[in-house]
Amino acid sequence: MPETVTDMLSRRVKLSNGLSIPQIQLGLYMMSGPETTRAVRWALGAGYRGFDSAQWYYNEREAGQAILSFLSSPENTAGLTRKDVHFTSKLRDNSTNYDAVRASISKSVKASGLGYIDLFLLHSPLGGREARMTSWKAVEDSVLAGEVKMAGVSNYGVKHLDEVMSAPFKIKPLVNQIECHPFNTQPEIRAACEKYGIVIEAYAPLARGMRMKHPILTAVAKKYGVTPAQVLVRWSVQHGFVTLPKSTKKERLVENADVGRFELAEEDMKKLDGLDEKLVTDWDPTDAD
Repeated sequence: MPETVTDMLSRRVKLSNGLSIPQIQLGLYMMSGPETTRAVRWALGAGYRGFDSAQWYYNEREAGQAILSFLSSPENTAGLTRKDVHFTSKLRDNSTNYDAVRASISKSVKASGLGYIDLFLLHSPLGGREARMTSWKAVEDSVLAGEVKMAGVSNYGVKHLDEVMSAPFKIKPLVNQIECHPFNTQPEIRAACEKYGIVIEAYAPLARGMRMKHPILTAVAKKYGVTPAQVLVRWSVQHGFVTLPKSTKKERLVENADVGRFELAEEDMKKLDGLDEKLVTDWDPTDAD
């Protein structure tokens, strides 16, 4: 049965702790402050309930203010409250200084103005083992203190996942946010995440627009009467990933979530899976020491 944009944006993925998060969220990477303010408000009006920010993006404040502004405005016809919106941020730099990391997390919470951050990630495995362990301990304690509700990692390779999962922490990563799309399918990392019950969050699900004219992608899009971007988001959804398409354009961010009117056949999923060329559209620290 066809699903509307609202239906798709209501879809949630269950995590290993029993909680769930929105499956399609708006990525805020490389958005300026004004762009973030506009896009977050538009997205909330369209039905988005999840937003992916980071200390490195320098838009935590604008994102948080836009959320609070929308919630208290007449546009909030659904009567949403803070708990209905999922906000993610990420630690810019892992550090062996525990207090510095705790202070950095607190600064993000304060900057957002949201009272707490729903999901906080280590942005990368860079910095070495001691910095990763110390930083994870700080994130864990931020969860226990209530500043953060859930914790995860980003750009973690298999060895980094093995490292954190085998360490004696009370809280384990719930998600691993990695670049993932048909042109970089990450089979080894996905297998490790499946083993540990870690949900994949796919960033750059549209491959930053670098392969929109690929003949197989355009042929699949034509078959279903949709755009290449919609095929890429649908591929992500059908694999069970949380997907983070980014757009600063009102009509485009709605279009990116309008993927409930079609379902990719198994043969087309296999065709798309076969496009893997290990395309890195930005950075890849998954094999960092």
